[in-house]
Amino acid sequence: MKTIHKLVLKAYLGPMILTFFIVMFVLMMNFVWRYIDELVGKGLSAGIIIELMSYAMANMLPLGLPLAVLLAAIMTLGNLGENYELLAMKSAGMSLVKITRPLIILVSLIAVGSFFIGNNLVPYANKKMYSIIYDIRQQRQTLEFQDGLFFNGIQNMSIRVGHQEPETHLLRDVLIYDNRAANGNMNTIVADSGYIRLSDDKRYLLVTLYNGETYEQTRNSQWYTKSSLRHHTFDLQKQDIAMDGFAMERTDANQFSNSQTKNVAQLQGDIDSLELKVNSATTSSYEPLLKEQIFVRDNQVLPLPDTLRVDKRAFRDVAVLDSIAQLSLRDKERIWDQARSQAKSSRNMFSFDESTAKEALNQLYRSKVEWHKKVSLPVSIIIFFLIGAPLGAIIRKGGLGLPVVVSVIFFVIYYIISISGEKLAKEGSWEAIYGMWLSTFILTPIAVYLTYKATNDSALLDTDWYAGKVKALRERLAPWIEKAKKTIKPKRNGKRYDTQ
Repeated sequence: MKTIHKLVLKAYLGPMILTFFIVMFVLMMNFVWRYIDELVGKGLSAGIIIELMSYAMANMLPLGLPLAVLLAAIMTLGNLGENYELLAMKSAGMSLVKITRPLIILVSLIAVGSFFIGNNLVPYANKKMYSIIYDIRQQRQTLEFQDGLFFNGIQNMSIRVGHQEPETHLLRDVLIYDNRAANGNMNTIVADSGYIRLSDDKRYLLVTLYNGETYEQTRNSQWYTKSSLRHHTFDLQKQDIAMDGFAMERTDANQFSNSQTKNVAQLQGDIDSLELKVNSATTSSYEPLLKEQIFVRDNQVLPLPDTLRVDKRAFRDVAVLDSIAQLSLRDKERIWDQARSQAKSSRNMFSFDESTAKEALNQLYRSKVEWHKKVSLPVSIIIFFLIGAPLGAIIRKGGLGLPVVVSVIFFVIYYIISISGEKLAKEGSWEAIYGMWLSTFILTPIAVYLTYKATNDSALLDTDWYAGKVKALRERLAPWIEKAKKTIKPKRNGKRYDTQ
């Protein structure tokens, strides 16, 4: 490898790593704010939170890699151009393509690796992430008592605390309504003080009460008239109540299976089977409806089967007698009821088959979208580099100022186009190949145009060049402006006079 290529490669790796972690941090903050309400108050351990964040970060890699590649390319070429290193390389007879050859190889390797990340790592991470989020949602909040308010987080129990000491967690003026008894008995406990907490494994509620009273109302099938009440006092009472829902119970991740948890091979198998399912559902719905319900005896729309073919010449003389107008009122009512029942059965059958076909279609659209999303990711990374490298060479500004602004603008355009195309593809308005490759079709000509301009040393985005053009235009128009000013006198007494 040439020394110049090592220089360019080292200049790119630093900004690439820096921008990658910055982008991932921003995306992770978005994820945290999205699920902050479900994470707070559950008493989750640091290991669970770190595991969830790791899977979420793996899920965001396909979104963060293109932006990191784009921003790093603009920064690298911008720094080289700002320090006149890029100009020196071009003066030595090296073209822009030759200068960026090691970067093209590196980005190509990143693109190939991104495919395996999106195909193997992301589906596994999605499956695990969905499992953890489900388990967190099923877990109850930790015990948090507020002064004077009832805590109803425990099934069939209500606990009110008058005051809780912030340091010792001693509870004052405790009132407990306990309806856990299977026979319907209700216990009411009043205590001066005590401690209520969960065990270390969160499977038991440890209750320790001091100086209180217990009221037990015994009920039976005639409790309206024959209920009894027992009362006793205590100095110390301890209870270990079995609890469920407070401990973090892990669910099998294989239960969470959708289009986002499958690789390309699995998606292709789903697409083939769903296409057959949609075709069979449509065929089983429309053909019986037409042949057996609507056009059962109309050979002008559908050909009649042999069992229903009748020689109409035998009924030529009695055709008038068979008309509905000649039937009795009872026969007309019977025919009407029969037609109405057949119409209802046809509608119910068609609605069921239609819902089945729609569900299969939605799954088919989503599977196709995910398939094309995994394939289009490496191409988008390469295109973003081909946009960023020429832009950096044209802008000739390094750092995190202008490169960040330009990168965000291009990424927002890419994101809006991708989201719009994905939405249309999932709805079935567009084919998945058009919706998921729309951004690629739009950005590829831009990348080719910018590469052409950068190769020819164009001043497309050079602010100094535009400032010079504006200054030259003003100097050219200055004599005309002065002449126009001299031809008009200031107003005197509301009138205008010429200088001549």
